[in-house]
Amino acid sequence: MKQIELFKEEDLPAVYELCRQVMIYDRFTETLLREKILEDPSYEAGLVLVVKDDDRIIGFMNGVMREINGSRIGYIKLMAVDERWRRQGVATQMYTYLEQELKNRKAEKIRIYDVPFNYFMPGIDPRYTAAVSFAEKQGFRRFADTCNMTVDLAGTDFSTTTQEEKLRKQNIVVRRAGYDDRQAILKFIDQYFPLWRTEVENSFLSLPISLHIALLKDEIRAFSAHNGNNFGTGWFGPMGTHPDLRGKGIGGILLKRCLQDIKDWGLPQSIIPWVGPVSFYARTVGAVVERVFWRYEKIF
Repeated sequence: MKQIELFKEEDLPAVYELCRQVMIYDRFTETLLREKILEDPSYEAGLVLVVKDDDRIIGFMNGVMREINGSRIGYIKLMAVDERWRRQGVATQMYTYLEQELKNRKAEKIRIYDVPFNYFMPGIDPRYTAAVSFAEKQGFRRFADTCNMTVDLAGTDFSTTTQEEKLRKQNIVVRRAGYDDRQAILKFIDQYFPLWRTEVENSFLSLPISLHIALLKDEIRAFSAHNGNNFGTGWFGPMGTHPDLRGKGIGGILLKRCLQDIKDWGLPQSIIPWVGPVSFYARTVGAVVERVFWRYEKIF
């Protein structure tokens, strides 16, 4: 068996090249991979593994721990094995090591890819058949499905002026967030949508700020963000509205404002990930389901 090593920052170019070759249904950049590994809010060097053949990286597995709604959950965030080394125990060797490390950290379960706060995909794309086979072999159970949708931006009018004027007559103002709104929006997120705090915080890193808000009598009651995860890819979300204001069309306005931003950046499409209400996005902006993902977990 090959020796497992802990990932080091200087391994990043080689890991990027491995992922680029193996993950054929995805587009990677080294910058994006750095975001997924080193810039994760819970990055631990002891949970990111590589396996080498001489000096060449042939296997990679990125683990991370999260505390989600009071549960301690371990995740395989990304993994890749050189095709020439598959079915030789490389992935199993890395997983066995990682599972023990996560158990040592009191993980109650392990999931694959669907990592809140900072993730590349919300589950396994079943076209990666080797990953599906690996999960089932290691005792993971498929417990849910989800999907990503895409919106073609070229030639589409995302103007919301008329709808915003109607809301203004109800004392609801929609606008781009400013730096002075940061504490108020985070307070709103912490109260109603705590799992989305990191992505909303990241929206303040964009120029202009990639966050739009709706206020009722100067109090934030809805928001939508983009570019808070998978930076520069046209990634939309998260989005949320206070229960008292749902049904007024605010979500559609906020969505279109974000899509106009992404269009203005020159990107041809936007990705709406980890979708729940497919019909809302299809109806509002003509989004279509592009990819389906299977979610797997292993409970200890």
